[in-house]
Amino acid sequence: MTGGAAPFAPPGAPGPSAPPGPADRPARPSAAGRPVRWAAEAVAAAPEGVRPHLDHSAQSLWRVDRMIEELRREGAPYASVEGVLRGLGAYAGEVIVRQTGAQWWASGGDHWVRTPDGRLWEPLDEARRCHAGHGSLRLLCRDAMGPRR
Repeated sequence: MTGGAAPFAPPGAPGPSAPPGPADRPARPSAAGRPVRWAAEAVAAAPEGVRPHLDHSAQSLWRVDRMIEELRREGAPYASVEGVLRGLGAYAGEVIVRQTGAQWWASGGDHWVRTPDGRLWEPLDEARRCHAGHGSLRLLCRDAMGPRR
């Protein structure tokens, strides 16, 4: 998703021509339950010195990218950090949700964030790409938030 890649559109998802309006959105859709829990668990498990900086701001994703980079540098195999990566990806998704008014979407066990403009983003997959050395949650959030007004 970084570097100008187009947002992901799962099969059968509504297109960007019909984004939900504020009246169409529940306070927290049921699809948000698991990612919100995963994000909270990731914050709770973060090193004590990092935890206060995980304030759901776009700037906090710089620290999250650094945490994932450190896991990669330590040579942690994917299987041993899968849950951590899921939580950090969910945290990034929550940043997008809180900063843009987006919603979580879920289907078949996969979770995406749909921004008000109708685009779908994959923060959990982006966390996996970060661990492989090919992604950035900070840049994903920047792209999802669009140009500053």
